[in-house]
Amino acid sequence: MPISDADLVVAAAQAGAAVVRSHYGSALTHFPKFAGDFATTADVEAEAAILDVLRSARPNDLFVGEESGRTGTGVSGRVWFVDPLCGTLNYAVRNMLAAVNVALRVGEQVTVAASADPFSHEVFWTDGAGAYVRHGGVDQRLDPSSESRLVDVNLDPPFPNIDVFSAARLLADQGFIDTFRPRVVSTTLAVAWVAAGRRAAYITDGHLRDNVHFAAGIALCQAAGCVVTGIDGKPLHTGLGGLVVAADEQTHAALLTLVRNQSARSRSI
Repeated sequence: MPISDADLVVAAAQAGAAVVRSHYGSALTHFPKFAGDFATTADVEAEAAILDVLRSARPNDLFVGEESGRTGTGVSGRVWFVDPLCGTLNYAVRNMLAAVNVALRVGEQVTVAASADPFSHEVFWTDGAGAYVRHGGVDQRLDPSSESRLVDVNLDPPFPNIDVFSAARLLADQGFIDTFRPRVVSTTLAVAWVAAGRRAAYITDGHLRDNVHFAAGIALCQAAGCVVTGIDGKPLHTGLGGLVVAADEQTHAALLTLVRNQSARSRSI
């Protein structure tokens, strides 16, 4: 029987997560990339495992992998985005904060997505209508919540809007400190955590359209009912870009105010 896209995206993420787990704590070959970043044996082999699952079921699709780039014919008009190990720098020093991200875009819409935590054995996934976490074969609907006040901030470059927004400046903003409890885990697993109610919000700069790191997490948050915009409050992938995703409107509005305060201060200098 043909596999559905929703089942396929979960299976692909689980295949990648299994490879990541298998290499954890081992001697890893590093493959330099740029600005101190690198891939490891686990990144490369996890991506290969994910692509094997996807290609066997959807041979006419296009595949965009962080490590292997664009492959496949793409005659179907469907594009899979694969981030085999988000949190490589964490993982390489035996820190278990990492995610395996897979998402499918059909036209302009991400229709299914999954973000797997290799070490908790959880898979956060969406079929485009609802958002769930699967653990031990059981699915539970995701329920965003701002109760924790924990807000994750991405400190990794690039920073295209550095003149008007800086994650580092936000962390030093007394208003941010007074209102929220800042966190930096350096993996897009934290985006899935917003959908799951384990973070109140997540914020990053950058141009994120068709981004292998963020496609899955954004889709999860949208399906879970989070508030998702760019850092200027405009619709995603318009205006300044970036991402502010929050569990509710109140949290989202408070973060946008803090971002706009940065813009106002930069104009006054």
